[in-house]
Amino acid sequence: MPVYIDNRKAHFNYSIEETFEAGIELSGFEVKAIKAGTGTITSSFCIVRGGEAYIIGMHIPPYQPHNIDPGYDPDRNRRLLLSKKEIKTLAEKDNIKGLTLIPISLYSKGRYIKVSVAVARGKKEFDKRETIKKRDIDREIRREYKIN
Repeated sequence: MPVYIDNRKAHFNYSIEETFEAGIELSGFEVKAIKAGTGTITSSFCIVRGGEAYIIGMHIPPYQPHNIDPGYDPDRNRRLLLSKKEIKTLAEKDNIKGLTLIPISLYSKGRYIKVSVAVARGKKEFDKRETIKKRDIDREIRREYKIN
């Protein structure tokens, strides 16, 4: 299960409460671009509208820039493929104040490209400082064990 695109800032900026696995509606050259490792999901988020879930703000540049459809938009909204029950659950979670839906990573499962979508709560500034402090302490501990 290779991870093609990862949202590294998600765990720093948000506290993850629950994750869902979703398929994503892509065209052929978008799949090739993702497998090549191009694209970003750092500033993207998910919404539920009209009984369907969408990922907004995901940028996938063309695989071959000179050989694409003239109307191709690399920042278009892409539909997430979820069951009705999962969409209903995500819609309920999205309506709760303080919670948001963010993509964590794009990876392959078999021959399909999947998205890991998380229900997350934004961290405050002091929580982020606490995370940095904990990371530094863990690094120091590992360094001490490595020397001894």
